[in-house]
Amino acid sequence: MRYVLVLNCGSSSIKYRLVEAGSGDAAAGGIVERVTDHGAGMRQVIDELEAAGPELRQVVAVGHRVVHGGDAYAEPVVIDDAVERTIEELSPMAPLHNPVNLIGIRAARAAFPDVPHVAVFDTAFHQTMPPEAYTYAIPREWTEGGVRRYGFHGTSHAYVSRRAAQFLGRPYTELNTIVLHLGNGASASAVEGGRCVDTSMGLTPLEGLVMGTRSGDVDPALAAFLSRTRGLSVADIDHALNHESGLRALAGHNDLREIWPLVDAGDTAAALAMQVYTRRIRKYIGAYHAVLGRLDALVFTAGVGENDPRTRAMALSGLEPLGIRPDPSANTAPSHEARVISTPDSPVTVLVIPTDEEREIATQTLAVTGLT
Repeated sequence: MRYVLVLNCGSSSIKYRLVEAGSGDAAAGGIVERVTDHGAGMRQVIDELEAAGPELRQVVAVGHRVVHGGDAYAEPVVIDDAVERTIEELSPMAPLHNPVNLIGIRAARAAFPDVPHVAVFDTAFHQTMPPEAYTYAIPREWTEGGVRRYGFHGTSHAYVSRRAAQFLGRPYTELNTIVLHLGNGASASAVEGGRCVDTSMGLTPLEGLVMGTRSGDVDPALAAFLSRTRGLSVADIDHALNHESGLRALAGHNDLREIWPLVDAGDTAAALAMQVYTRRIRKYIGAYHAVLGRLDALVFTAGVGENDPRTRAMALSGLEPLGIRPDPSANTAPSHEARVISTPDSPVTVLVIPTDEEREIATQTLAVTGLT
C-alpha cells in the first residue's frame, strides 16, 4: 500500500496522520506535544510511525496544512524553495500560524527528502469568491497591499460541501450549500455549485461568527474607542478580541459542555451567551440564503456542529420560512455518522457531516502530485 503523511504543525505541537492513498483511511496518527525543536519533533513522529508498523517506508508524499496562502495560492502546490519563501512572506497575514507551519515544512523536507511535499492552504477554497464578496470598502492603497477577505477552515468547507453532494447523490456542481463549521473556531460558507462565493472569516480568523474565545463581528471603531477611553494598545485589543472574547467573555467558559449546565442551572449570563452565539449563526444562514438565491442543503460540522444537538436546534429555531424544517427526533438521535436532521418535507435538507481535514489534505496532495 501507498500512504500520504499529513502534518499539521503548531507552535508547540505536531499533529500527524498516515492516510492510505487508495481508500483515504487512516493507518496511524497522533500528536507530538510540547515541541521546542521541530526537527526533534519530526524524529519523534517518525519513531512513533515506525513503532506502529512498516508503513513509513511506503510514504509517497507529505501534505502540509498551511493557514494563509494570500492571493498567491488558490490551489495546493508542490513545495520548493520559492514556495517556502512565499509562505514566509505571507507570515504577517497569519503571524501565529505561517511561521510554525514553515518550520514544520522545513523539518519534514529534511526528514523525507525523496518524496514530494505539498502545501494545502486554509484560504485556498475561498479564493473563488467574487470581488464583491472579498473586497473591503477601504482606501485603495490598503487593498492594493493585500487587505481583503480571505476566509479560513477551507479544507473543512471543501471536504464537507463535497461530502454533502455525495451523501445526497447530487452533482457537486449543481448543489447550493451553506456549511457551518462550528468548533472553538467557527466559520460559515456559501458554496454555489462547488465554488465558495462567500465566507464569514475575513483578513484574519477574527471576523464573522461568535467563537470560543474570539468576538466575531464587532464595530471596526471599537479599537479606536478603547484606545481613547481606556488607553489600551493595539496589541492589548488584538489579544482580548482573539483570546478573551466570544463565549469565554460572555459565559466565563469557551466549552459548551461547561456552558449548557450553567444555562440549565439558571445562569443568565450563560443563557445570554447562547442566545448571542446562535443568533449570529442564524443571521449568517439568512444572509447566505439570500446570497445563494436557492439553498439545497445546510450542513453542520466540526466539534460543536457534529456533537451538540441543543446548539443546532437553537441555531435553526425560527427558520421555517426559509424552508429549513429541523426534525427534533433526528437532531437528538445519537450518531457519529453523516445524517439528515430535517423533516422529509423540508425544502432545504439539513445535514450533520463529520469533517475530515486530514483526509482532504491527503486527497489534494495526491491530486496535485499526480499520484492518484
